[in-house]
Amino acid sequence: MSRSASVHALRRLTVVLLSTLLVACGGGGGDTSIAPQSCSVADQKAWLGDYMNEWYFWYRLSPQPDPAAYPTLDAYFNALLYTGTDPAFPADRWSYTESTESFNRFFGDGQSLGYGVSVAGLEVTGQPTRPLYVRYVEPLSDAATKGVVRGDQVLSINGRSAAEIIAANDYSALTAVNVGDQLALVLHNAGGDRSVTLTAGVYALTPVSVTSIVSSPAGRKMGYVLVKDMIGQALPPLDTAFAQFKATGVSEVVLDLRYNGGGLVSTATTVASYVAGPLGAGHTFASLLYNDKRAATDNRSFLFSNPALAAAAGVARVFVLTGPRTCSASEQVINGLRGIGIDVVAIGDTTCGKPVGFLPTSACGTTYSVVNFESVNERNEGRYFDGFAPTCAVAEDFSLPLGSPAEPLLLAARDYADTGACPATGAARALPMSVRRAPLRRTDIGTPRGMIAR
Repeated sequence: MSRSASVHALRRLTVVLLSTLLVACGGGGGDTSIAPQSCSVADQKAWLGDYMNEWYFWYRLSPQPDPAAYPTLDAYFNALLYTGTDPAFPADRWSYTESTESFNRFFGDGQSLGYGVSVAGLEVTGQPTRPLYVRYVEPLSDAATKGVVRGDQVLSINGRSAAEIIAANDYSALTAVNVGDQLALVLHNAGGDRSVTLTAGVYALTPVSVTSIVSSPAGRKMGYVLVKDMIGQALPPLDTAFAQFKATGVSEVVLDLRYNGGGLVSTATTVASYVAGPLGAGHTFASLLYNDKRAATDNRSFLFSNPALAAAAGVARVFVLTGPRTCSASEQVINGLRGIGIDVVAIGDTTCGKPVGFLPTSACGTTYSVVNFESVNERNEGRYFDGFAPTCAVAEDFSLPLGSPAEPLLLAARDYADTGACPATGAARALPMSVRRAPLRRTDIGTPRGMIAR
């Protein structure tokens, strides 16, 4: 064996041994391997190759590129990703990197750096003559402060017309890089056109932004809650919402997960437990299954709360409002509840199809969220790479506020609660599979897609 091969083998063995020790000592929590020998590009590449060979879910199927052939770490990372050669699995479009500061800000502090505005880009893919609407505004962001609201029509972004942006399928201008970055929008609503300049800043996320009690046409009390992010900061408002539902005597629950790109598996477990109540006691919400190298030490299951949470609804049927941004840990909620026999009535559009997740690791200021495991429910059901099709296909109306009883998805849930039938409303335009399986971080800014194993 050559000296270079011996060094590589020793480094790989060290990664395996210390990673196993880290897990055995209970210190995994998002840090799955030792750091590179240094932060030189060469050492980071060597570390990354070893890490992927040990921890990547598709390590047997992924390419084995020569690190010297790639001038940057990003290029090498992308070259390592599984390309879809096995018919059982589509190509990896989910693994990604970001600064450790950004990762910790979102998943630890419950904050984000940005402008706080998201648009309905997916809905107009390939249709540049259609209007582009604001679909969501973060309540504590500069966009909210400046009066941007859901339903505003976007005429231009930083001087580029909406038609040009739709044709290019590029919404990257909506992502801020630094505090103080600016975004120039021209918007149109019933009051006419107006220009607004947004300034990027760090703002607190509002993971549970709307809760209400609505009634079906026949008078059924229904508890509605919009859950935007599966982060720890969602838990107190969720408890408040379900306590209100219980005190009011609701008989139906509506979870609005249409814009929920996922997050922590533990938070998704709690969301599902609020729905299931005693029906989930003693049952498995999700099992995370790693590759054959890691399975013996890292496979784990998340259980529904037992005993049931005090505010839990304990309903045998739940309405979930869904769309192509319903992803990852939010899809886990659907799968986990169905796994214990709860009737999940999905209203809206097909979900994104991400039954895999991450145990992130960090090195040299970068956090790597790569596919480490697949998720299955108690019935061992998973691999829903085509997403969950809706029970009732219903198109959004961006002119109506989220949580409005007249908003089409919520209205459909209200009608279904009484009749058990889907309303005769317009379905969303079916997105081609090429669009559904495109790397959406560039084309649909504002929706993280995560299933984080903690």
